[in-house]
Parts: sequence; C-alpha cells; structure tokens
Amino acid sequence: MKIVPVVMSGGVGSRLWPLSRELYPKQLLSLVNTGSTLLQDTLSRVENLQGEAPLIICNTDHRFLVADQGKHFGVAPDRILLEPVGRNTAPAIAAAALEFRKRGEDPLMLVLAADHAIKDQEAFEAAVLRGVPSAESGRLVTFGIEPTQPETGYGYIKSGKDFGDDSFAVDAFVEKPDAATAQQYLDSGDYYWNSGMFLFKASVFLSELQAHAPDIFKTVRAAVDDAERVYGYVQLSERSFSACPEDSIDYAVMEKTQLAAVVPMSAGWNDVGSWSALWEIGDKDQDDNVVIGDVMLEGASGNFIKGEKRLIAALGVEDLVIVDTKDAVLVAHKNSAQQVKKIVSRLKSQARPEVELHARAFRPWGSYETVDEDDRFKVKRIVVNPGAQLSLQKHHHRAEHWIVVKGTARVTRGENVFLMSENESTFIPLGETHRLENPGKIPLEMIEVQSGAYLGEDDIVRFSDQYGREGKGDDS
Repeated sequence: MKIVPVVMSGGVGSRLWPLSRELYPKQLLSLVNTGSTLLQDTLSRVENLQGEAPLIICNTDHRFLVADQGKHFGVAPDRILLEPVGRNTAPAIAAAALEFRKRGEDPLMLVLAADHAIKDQEAFEAAVLRGVPSAESGRLVTFGIEPTQPETGYGYIKSGKDFGDDSFAVDAFVEKPDAATAQQYLDSGDYYWNSGMFLFKASVFLSELQAHAPDIFKTVRAAVDDAERVYGYVQLSERSFSACPEDSIDYAVMEKTQLAAVVPMSAGWNDVGSWSALWEIGDKDQDDNVVIGDVMLEGASGNFIKGEKRLIAALGVEDLVIVDTKDAVLVAHKNSAQQVKKIVSRLKSQARPEVELHARAFRPWGSYETVDEDDRFKVKRIVVNPGAQLSLQKHHHRAEHWIVVKGTARVTRGENVFLMSENESTFIPLGETHRLENPGKIPLEMIEVQSGAYLGEDDIVRFSDQYGREGKGDDS
C-alpha cells in the first residue's frame, strides 16, 4: 500500500514573531537550514517514502508561496487544498482524507506538520516504515518522540500493550505536565512526547471521525463535495468549511478511538515552537550563543540573536532573544519566549500592519518593499520573477514613475507596449491602464515612485490577472 504524505501548512507561528507573520508564516521561512524553508525541509524529508506527490493543506492566502516552494518536489496546484479559514487539525486532515476518497484512492496517509525540524533523517524514515504494518492492519498510528529531558512544553503519550509489530497501544494522551510530573514520565520509560505525526489509512480515519466527531465529518464532507478548482488549486467551500467545529485530531479522534497505536521515534525532533526552541537546536559558540547575521558580542552568553542587515551589538547580557527585522525588533528573555504571542495579540487588537506583513511583501509574481514614504509619496523596490507579470490595472488616486535597476521590463501603458532596460524609466499617469512584465531570464529589479493624494494598496482596479485576482485588489 502506497504512502502519501499529507503536509499541514496552515499555522501562523505567532510565537516566532517578528519573523513569522500571518501572510508569511514560519513554515515558509528559512529558520533551521540555510537555503531551504521548514516546508521544503518537510517535503524533502519524505521523498524516499512517498508513493506519489504530497498533498498540502494551507490557508488560501498562502497558496502562491506554497505552490512556489512545493513545485520542486512535484507538488502541482491540484495537490494543494485551500482552507478558507483555519479549523485546526481534525478538519484539515479530514479534508485530505475525503479528497482522496473523492479521487477513488485510499492510501496510507503520512500526516506531518510543515513546521517541524528533524535532525536524523534515517531514524525518521525507519520509524515511519516500522509504523506501516500497524497502519495497514487498521490502526491509527501516531509517532511518540522518545523524551531526552523532563520537558514541560509538550503533551505526552502513555504507551500500553505491546502489539508485537513495533507499535504499542495508547493508554492515554496527557496534557503538558509540571516539572516534577515530567521527570516522573521520563523516569518511567512509558511516556513519549506527542509529535503530532500520524500514519493511517484514509478510510479508517474517516470511519473513526464519523463515529466520534460526526459534525466535523458532515461539514468537511460538504466542503470537499462543493470544492472548486481555482487555477488548479482545490478550494474548499467557504460556506461549509466555515461552519465546521474547530478541533484537533487528538481531541476529536485519537483520545476516543480504540484503534490508537504509538510507534516510538528518536530522530532529533523539535516542533520549532518558539525562539528558545531555535536556540536549543542551533549551532552555539563557546559561550552558548546562537548568532545569525552581523552580530558583535562582549561578555554575552546563552543568547539567541538574529539580525538582517544592521549590526547588532550585545554587551554583558545573558539568556536573551534578540530578533531584528526591517520594521520590528523583539527583545525577550528566553524564559518568556512562549509569551511572544501576547505581543502579537496586542498588535492585532490595534490593527498594526506588523502582525500581517513584513516590510518586504511577497506576491505570486515576486515581491515589493517600501523604501521610504511620507505625505503624498511612496518609494518601493520591486522585484519581478523571470516570466512573471503583474495584473493589467489602473489607479484612481496615484501616478507612478518606474526606473529599471536590473534586467528588462515589458511595459504596457494604455495602448502602448514597449521594453525598458537598465537605467531607463517611464511615467504612468493617474488613471492610465498599465502592466509590468519580466520577459527575461533574470529577476527584474525596479524602483517605483508613487505620488498622489492616496497611496493605499487597495487603490487597484484589475482588468486581467493570470493569478485569478481580477477586480479590486489590495496589493500591487
């Protein structure tokens, strides 16, 4: 029976703010391995196990970034399920299982989070293969991480009867313990960290979901039945999926089923849930500092410091998290790293842009970054990927000046279409229909100077767009 990875990529990762933002969450960032994101690390991890390309479940707003990062691993848009709203893991996994059923398939689903780190690839693969016989026999297999310390930040799984096929019965799922209880769990040898990774037949999971969480089964089935193909993506019905109860797979199914089994895994697993977790798995200097970027230290120890372009100097500080981005700086004690989401909640309550977007905003065609702005003007740096194009559009309240810094631009301005090379420029009058394209093989880099009475991103009227964003827009 073939294994098909199902990768859940719907989280926000608010505890890793200011790097993780709602529209560019942690699984899409390079946080552990230079040159690859957590999502790409996950897709790479399963290449030797999969019977066909993975299925990814993600937020609708992340679809272009997910598709771009997944295309190198054979993930076409029809392998991406789009959630109109987040409803936790049980509905997400149900949507994947029901989509398989809709396609006439019943694979072994290897359910993984997109934002975990695993150091030992061979141990991971071996554990998954040990779980196959149990899953094929009709059990719902979860992978329990063999604890290395009395961790209070994870839930636990208590193992029971040995099934004789490298899996054990699950006696109980246990919430995060205090320090003394966590030590007891470690000493007993019967408890594992709850990894949130699973292996089971799609049909078996659906049967148990229908028995133990019928409301979730019913609403997600309707969302999958009424799903639409939008530019190749599988868009779940917003009306049905929004009506679905919000619940985790543990609460909805695993704690109630009689079919739960646990397979031990020792593979250097980490859920990358906070800055302190990144410090734990990072490469440390002689003073236990994890340093990324241009950093100068004197008498500092036990810190996690990450910068982008500016120099960070730290003197005589211990056990701090310092994260510098272009529009926000986080300074926290490592013991308070789990509470970063409180800052995020305050930002959301004040409708601050720092909770959603980076200074550099990513779009399906490339990215843009605001370099400077004030009353009646804004300066942007725009990068258009090779072969990509922005929508055919106009603005009611602003005019634009475009200057090519690198590459070649094809410009549509009214009825005229022409090419611009480096150091050439053009002017887009207010109300003029226009489009920007990159016909070349290298990224197109431009400076855009906007001027006008209103410079908001929602001042866009689209006439055509290859990414399905016709109508009024909220980005370039």
